Amino acid sequence: MTTLADIQAARQRIAGSVYRSPCPYSHSLSKLCGAQIFCKLEHLQITGSFKERGASNKLQLLSPEEKTRGVIAASAGNHALGLAFHGQRLGIPVTVVMPKWAPLVKVTNTRSFGANVVLHGEAYDEALQHAQALAAQRGLVFVSGFDDPAIIAGQGTTGLEILEDVPDVDAVIVPVGGGGLIAGIGTAIKALKPSVKIIGVEPARAATLAESMKAGEVRKIAPQPTLADGLAVAGAGRLCLAAAQRVVDQLCLVQEDALAKAVLRMLELEKIVVEGAGAAPLATFLDGSVKLDGKKVVLVLSGGNIDVTMIARIIERGLAADGRLARFTVRVLDRPGSLAHLLAIIAKAGGSIKDVTHDRNFGPADVAVVQISCIVETRDHPHIAEIRTAIQSAGITCVEA
Repeated sequence: MTTLADIQAARQRIAGSVYRSPCPYSHSLSKLCGAQIFCKLEHLQITGSFKERGASNKLQLLSPEEKTRGVIAASAGNHALGLAFHGQRLGIPVTVVMPKWAPLVKVTNTRSFGANVVLHGEAYDEALQHAQALAAQRGLVFVSGFDDPAIIAGQGTTGLEILEDVPDVDAVIVPVGGGGLIAGIGTAIKALKPSVKIIGVEPARAATLAESMKAGEVRKIAPQPTLADGLAVAGAGRLCLAAAQRVVDQLCLVQEDALAKAVLRMLELEKIVVEGAGAAPLATFLDGSVKLDGKKVVLVLSGGNIDVTMIARIIERGLAADGRLARFTVRVLDRPGSLAHLLAIIAKAGGSIKDVTHDRNFGPADVAVVQISCIVETRDHPHIAEIRTAIQSAGITCVEA
């Protein structure tokens, strides 16, 4: 088991090579969540995530012979980046196996740090098996992204910093993939201040640790695609599960719409760009998973490596979940003025029309009727209902809103 002493030693070891991220108070998020919110800004690490901590600690603990042979890992992105960056800094050859769907920005940046990137498999578990096979074939040192005492100890340094910056913290909310981060943070904080509540958060579509904790042993799952791609692993680490059983007080599962809204809120309120995994702690407040009214809470913003192409999609998904973007599909008589009449109704109700699709070819069976879909910028869900009512009051059939 990783101990407080291991974590304190890791902190000394990585000092100077890993950024000591700040943990500022957020007025905007505090107002939104009804609690005193502080954000641990791990997305500000050079490679954009907390993974640097464990990677730096692990690589420095290798023997001279192991450093010469080089290391290999499987990663959806952030572990790959941390290992590649610190491997290059220490002169250790790094090979990383990444799933074929890994975000392009993570693949490109990993290569920029000199790592040999192998794209293999449709899921993290396939990449993991391939990495372990290559390790045996080539005599490389396999470095787990989470299930390794040195990795857990490195991630645990985050917890030491949180207690220094917010000594009277009541709860810390931590994203969970394989479990290395929450195992390290929980071990450090519970050893120094047992009263602090450690809360984990996973996407409902990749409930890895939740399934294992329920069973009392590591259980493999088939994670579904999620905005929090960095948390989509097939199984929690054995060491991570053992630590989580000791230190985790609550484990929350969040839906995709809450994750999208959380990314959007971080952009709008904090001017911070985080990936889905980094926004997961905030998502627990947005979907009501946690009740921490008035408490001092630290959200661990674990990473900010998000594809710019994904940002636009997440923003639009978040706006839709928020009731600020809606689609109205209606059926009207196919005659001059029908479209103008519909758009006038929407405009009068305060909707800002973003896009219109006029469908004659795949509409209803009645050839005299046309189906029109409008994407409309709205204020909130009640405003959507108001526009729908205005459309229906004009005698127009609204088939979707």
